[in-house]
Amino acid sequence: MAKTELADKVVVITGASGGIGRELARQLSKAGAWVVLGSRNEARLNELAQECRDMGARSLSVVTDVSVEEDCKNLIEQALAEFGRVDALVNNAGITVWGKFEDMRTVEPFEKVMQVNYLGSVYCTHYALPHLKKTMGRIAAISSLAGKTGVPLRSGYAASKFAMGGFFETLRIELMGSGVSVTMVFPDFVQTGSRLEAFGPDGELVERNPKRRGKVLVVEDAAALIIGALAKRKREIILSGRGKLIAWLKLLVPGVVDRMAAGAVRRAQ
Repeated sequence: MAKTELADKVVVITGASGGIGRELARQLSKAGAWVVLGSRNEARLNELAQECRDMGARSLSVVTDVSVEEDCKNLIEQALAEFGRVDALVNNAGITVWGKFEDMRTVEPFEKVMQVNYLGSVYCTHYALPHLKKTMGRIAAISSLAGKTGVPLRSGYAASKFAMGGFFETLRIELMGSGVSVTMVFPDFVQTGSRLEAFGPDGELVERNPKRRGKVLVVEDAAALIIGALAKRKREIILSGRGKLIAWLKLLVPGVVDRMAAGAVRRAQ
């Protein structure tokens, strides 16, 4: 990837050890950015940081559980200590719940998903924002099509992504005139090469590999689209044609979207 507006910018990425976060780090490194990598998986994080350095980038890995406020504070402090500034924050860390709400034997997974997906983004943004205002920086929030419309079996996940949307939409308005941009990202199914970590109805973590039929965006393409939107300070980006269609149909014929969502989940099981 050629150098872009993000060359020599300090970009903090949460959930960086796998999936979209990992590919964002790799492509940003190729584009000349300096990356600060946050994740719970220390081994994979250190491996990625070295890979980024091998590409010629400056990189820093910080073991981070975004559901812990102090970890989020430390992530930003370590970025400042190493590079002296923060130019962009990508709130990417996330986890999901898989199961019908009526089948849930405990609601604890709802709390955990909200802590990671929503509060984790709030914590990181809270500590990064004063420094982003100094650099007129960028914020990206990686949501989901489940943050645009409800999805069966994903009620807890959808709730956390809707919460993210409300927070970052409001923050964008509050930051008007500050020079700080907020980009909402709505991926569809993305082929990441890794299994999905999810809470099941019993509250225990499981790994799922749902069968995804039809067109699936590969992680390399998803990351490239996200980086382009971040560099151009876009308001939001929906990463699939189906997602864009759903957004329009929901305004016009919401019942049709409900049936589409139910059918998509049946095919993915």
